[in-house]
Amino acid sequence: MASQRLRHQQLTARTLSSPASVVSTLVAVQAQDPVAARWAVGLRMAGGVVTESAVGRALAEGSILRTHVMRWTWQLVCPADVRWLLALVAPRLRQKYARRHRELGLDRAALEKSRAVLERALAGGEHLTRIELSERLARAKVPATGAALSHLLGHAELEGLICSGTPRGKIATYALLDLRVPTARRLPSREEALSELARRYFLSRGPASVADFAWWAGLTLTEAKAGHAGARPHLVSEVVEGKPLWRGGASAPAAGEEGPADVQLLPAFDEYLVAYRDRGAVLDARLARRINAGGGMLDPCVVVDGRVAGTWRRTLGRGSVDVELRLFERPPAAIRRALLAAVARYGAFLELEARVVGGLG
Repeated sequence: MASQRLRHQQLTARTLSSPASVVSTLVAVQAQDPVAARWAVGLRMAGGVVTESAVGRALAEGSILRTHVMRWTWQLVCPADVRWLLALVAPRLRQKYARRHRELGLDRAALEKSRAVLERALAGGEHLTRIELSERLARAKVPATGAALSHLLGHAELEGLICSGTPRGKIATYALLDLRVPTARRLPSREEALSELARRYFLSRGPASVADFAWWAGLTLTEAKAGHAGARPHLVSEVVEGKPLWRGGASAPAAGEEGPADVQLLPAFDEYLVAYRDRGAVLDARLARRINAGGGMLDPCVVVDGRVAGTWRRTLGRGSVDVELRLFERPPAAIRRALLAAVARYGAFLELEARVVGGLG
């Protein structure tokens, strides 16, 4: 199963050559950590040397967008998908967070006033930072600090008002979605949207269960089952440990066809882990706390032949990056060579010299 997930998630046998094609294939990529999200995309691209700056250009140009979608988390999505995804998930999320908004003093009047302020501030193609928008909201006497500001901006994203703009150096900005995605196609019906989301989820992340899909999309199990029913003509099923799983039609490699050890340096919150409620296929439950200590965090992981084998962290220097490996077990020689290659690839992505700090025994 792990080998199929690696392939369907474009982590092996990579076929996609642009950031937009990666994001479109995955429908959405977890992106609360912008640095991690850029590597999540670059890691899945085919071709020669893929760089962080190439992914950054796609974000600056708007061929991929960063905004709140599933589970009220930041995601990378493509312009062609953002509106129907928001129409699908936003109503339930607004309802879910209504009480929190009231606690923060964000009643309907405050939300409507903030919308008007944001529209005026970003009119004419302005791309403004979080601080600049906070100042505009504060002048209009709208609560605009801390959690209140985060919820105001997140709500505006779910409403389809704003999305990521062109970064100002390393500082993120916001822009009007209507100006970043000016052509609004006919939105699919809710039934069509559920089926499309399910189809693309199982094609890009299978084998997976309906419960996995419900978790990732932030849907009720009833909604997930409805979407799965619409997608079933495009999927094949298999039973693993008595549980039905679904995937695209590509089969797993036959026994004996596996090549050299496959090693991946996955970023924090990578879809290879975060897209599943049940991570037992790739992560030993006894080691789960080593990468997920609580608080919603999911550390960068070292994955060897589809299984989580440790964690890693980076330290940026002047013209270099140190990669500290924290492996669960001492690796054999073949794995050490593959680890060095994976670290070198990460350095090339950053356009920095990469050095391994510990972890190779």
